[in-house]
Amino acid sequence: MRRILLTGATGTIGSAVVPRLLASAGDEIALLVRARDDAQLQSRRASMLAYWDIGEADPRSRRLEFLRGDIEQPHFGLGEAGFDTLARSTTHVIHAAASVKLNMSLEQARSTAVQPTRTLLDLARRAAAAGTLRKLDLVSTVGVWGRTPGVMPERPLPEVRDFHNTYEEAKAEAERVLWQEAAGLPITVHRPSMVVGETGSGRVIHFQVFYHLCEFLSGARTFGIMPGLGVTRLDTVPVDWVAAAICWSSLSEQQEQRILHLCSGPALAIALPRLQAAVRQAWARAGRPLPRLKPVNRRLLERLIPAVGWLGGPGARRALRALPPVLAYLGEDQGFANDQSAATLARTGLPVPAIDSYLDAVLGYYLGESALARQP
Repeated sequence: MRRILLTGATGTIGSAVVPRLLASAGDEIALLVRARDDAQLQSRRASMLAYWDIGEADPRSRRLEFLRGDIEQPHFGLGEAGFDTLARSTTHVIHAAASVKLNMSLEQARSTAVQPTRTLLDLARRAAAAGTLRKLDLVSTVGVWGRTPGVMPERPLPEVRDFHNTYEEAKAEAERVLWQEAAGLPITVHRPSMVVGETGSGRVIHFQVFYHLCEFLSGARTFGIMPGLGVTRLDTVPVDWVAAAICWSSLSEQQEQRILHLCSGPALAIALPRLQAAVRQAWARAGRPLPRLKPVNRRLLERLIPAVGWLGGPGARRALRALPPVLAYLGEDQGFANDQSAATLARTGLPVPAIDSYLDAVLGYYLGESALARQP
């Protein structure tokens, strides 16, 4: 029997990992969940069980332990004794918790990425000393490639020092901590690209950067004002495939340190003009108003954002606040190699999915949910 510690169960990737872990009969899963008190913890528990369609009478609910904690606190907020007890009972760790805000201070970003990594390594070393640890899987990001041009290799990247934002910088620092301090631990580092909804249903627990980008590409938020998209490609992956790859890795229990690029790779990444066409078609099918596109220089658009937000009202201003970090990616020629990772995963029955297999479902789910959210 495995006893798995999962962080980030309420996030995009973690919420997709839990049902797959529960498919292994007998495994117990401890979920570290942030809550201000026990009442809020129970509220979050009820919300997540509902999301996973697990009723109180379902036997799977008894295999889930919700722990009130905080990845940013020493010992995850569990106290020394609680932390040590957790470590000694843990066989597997999957660390999927993260803040994906792109406008944090560097200190804030480090508190959500670097400090939790050191705490996890402490827990893993205690579990290893107790003879219980069998596998440690940590979710990083292809963003550790930063502003580096060209194709990102499938290896540690200590040389990268220039980043788009503090989120990338802190995640890269967390990876460096791993390679420097995790000798002898059975670790796999997962670097997903832009994670979107599930294949088939399009379902996802949170709408993050990809969906802000799609709103932008539709032209609806900017009155049609749009920079040239050129040949830039976007690397996306569906959350169910990412979760399946992480769960396979956790079960594989290989002892050597390994990196898996959970991304489409240069060959399957979608060109932004093609994505924009798909977005506008989906918006039109949903009856969303679509302005005629008006090409402008990207830097001019960045200067126009405050005026566009003022003209569009409070809703547009809120949406456009997320735009500058997205625009920073549009003018760069980057790719993420995945030859080794794709070959490894294909042998397990998890070939990298083509975007055509999930894009329509992802856009349809988003449009349906956002329409519901606008209803009075």
